Amino acid sequence: MKKFLMSRKEKKKLIRILIALSLFITIFIIDKVINLASVFDSNLGWLFPFALYLVVYFVIGYDVLWKAIRNILHGQVFDENFLMCVATLGAFALGIYRGVSGQEIEGFDEGCAVLIFYQVGEWFQSYATGKSRKSISSLMDIRPDYANIKREDGIEQVDPSEVKIGDVIVINPGEKVPLDGVIIKGSTTLDTKALTGESLPRDVSTNEEVISGCVNLTSQIEVKVIKEFYDSTVSKILDLVENASSKKSKAENFITKFAKYYTPTVVIVAILLAVIPGIITTDWSTWIYRALSFLVVSCPCALVISIPLSFFAGIGAASRYGILVKGSNYLEKFNKANTFVFDKTGTLTKGNFAVSKITPEENKEDILKLAAIAEQNSNHPIARSIVSSYGKEVESNYTLTNIAGQGIVATSGEDNIYCGNEKLMQSKGIEFIKEDGVGTIVYVARNNEYIGSILIADEIKEESKEVISELNSMNCKTFMLTGDNEAIAKNVASQIGLTGYKASLLPQNKVTEVDNMLKAKSSNEVLCFVGDGINDAPVLMRSDIGIAMGGVGSDAAIEASDIVLMKDDLRGISLAKRIAKKTMRIVFENIWFSLLVKLTILILSAFGITNMWIAVFGDVGVAVLAILNAMRVNSKYKKEPKVN
Repeated sequence: MKKFLMSRKEKKKLIRILIALSLFITIFIIDKVINLASVFDSNLGWLFPFALYLVVYFVIGYDVLWKAIRNILHGQVFDENFLMCVATLGAFALGIYRGVSGQEIEGFDEGCAVLIFYQVGEWFQSYATGKSRKSISSLMDIRPDYANIKREDGIEQVDPSEVKIGDVIVINPGEKVPLDGVIIKGSTTLDTKALTGESLPRDVSTNEEVISGCVNLTSQIEVKVIKEFYDSTVSKILDLVENASSKKSKAENFITKFAKYYTPTVVIVAILLAVIPGIITTDWSTWIYRALSFLVVSCPCALVISIPLSFFAGIGAASRYGILVKGSNYLEKFNKANTFVFDKTGTLTKGNFAVSKITPEENKEDILKLAAIAEQNSNHPIARSIVSSYGKEVESNYTLTNIAGQGIVATSGEDNIYCGNEKLMQSKGIEFIKEDGVGTIVYVARNNEYIGSILIADEIKEESKEVISELNSMNCKTFMLTGDNEAIAKNVASQIGLTGYKASLLPQNKVTEVDNMLKAKSSNEVLCFVGDGINDAPVLMRSDIGIAMGGVGSDAAIEASDIVLMKDDLRGISLAKRIAKKTMRIVFENIWFSLLVKLTILILSAFGITNMWIAVFGDVGVAVLAILNAMRVNSKYKKEPKVN
């Protein structure tokens, strides 16, 4: 991750804080050494320190004053800006009162100190938020960087957002399709994994539609744009990131409601603390000072700032590892997730065909060579997997004949190679050894002599067993729902250690199964469904938390889900679980720490045991500590998901 740099606004605020702090320290030290109120031998000597401290006050606090006035005019009275203004202006008023009445000056320095340290806390909040936002913005590397738009005088490279409907764009091999459109010239092969969930490349030609997010693999094409960038899949994902913080957790909603009633309550208590004992004792300056200290420490900054920041940092930490959490409510709920239901194809498995077994093993090279000769010109995924597995140049002097529903016959003179299923062997009268296996079996013969067989099967992802094992170790239940037959489902489930599975399910059957699981679970349990295809969208929406494989996932699945694994790595699930757990632990640490410290200092302030300097720590000090604690969420985590 790149080093986080402060924004221009943060730099300006930091410079202002440093200037105000330097002025304050200079004036404060001089005041304590020579007593600035005695510099001028007059009853108005207090005006000199008042003027000096007032300069510091306005340098550091003009924006707080303005926010308080603006919010009051908009009907939002009881907020942290209001509390700061009342406390600090009250401290200055107390200093003026003591100066006029000939008492020792007290209040000017505390009034400035409160605002300086409040601004320090605000700066830490801004810095921490910016750091988390930087983590989230790194996820946006998925965005197409440019589009090649066709002009009268040639090709111009522009930002995808500048392209209009009807414009013609040129997409070269290796480039992402930046916008949805229709091919008007050329033909190519597209990697459609990012949108459809299909791992097999798709051949497209003139008048066929292409979708943004696909990768052009083979040839240059010209595409007429039919949708603007804001309507594309990538744009929708960007929008989801920007709005992630709008979905608040229960803890955040509690703090918001708490602050709404808490703030006016402490203002009323502070007024009563100043007035009632003041009337009884007539020692107004002492009780007003205590009430002002009470107000300073009562400001709910630590809670109001650190709790949302903890969740924001958690979302930022997840995004740094390619995990898009659409809201803090999902992060909070994911901490309790204990049942994980997986789709199979494209989620637990790669969704592509690969050679998994060759029989007999000692004839492996010859079997693959003969099969590759027969399959070399076929675009069928099984044929491609055989040629890819052989990985060498094949003889091209064979005539290839496709026999529908059976396989291929390759002929060169008197040499005949037969590559296909059981029907091909039977139709040619070739005696063969029938193989049993989970997948597609291709039989190979040469000149009516059986050579061997190749088993083609969907590959299980390398990390599937590791992730299922880790989830099982967390006492989570793991299930698989698939449309594949019983034999394939049982084989996959046993290999990776799933708790259970259901096979031969249609999309609507998956919804029924998830509904049954939701009804059977208790209220404090959370069920997550993990899928990647369009047919998974209904189940993703129905589950407590839907997790989409964003790297290969469909647009519909991404929109329907609550968490998106943008790097198509299942290890993001267990990593997200650890991030959610750490986030919630820090949230509760901040809540209890802030309330305990504030309550203690509130009581001490009311009894005059502490002064306003301690109150400053009770407010700003606790807020800064809580913010620093929240920043720990956005730290490094072990076992990062691999980058594809």
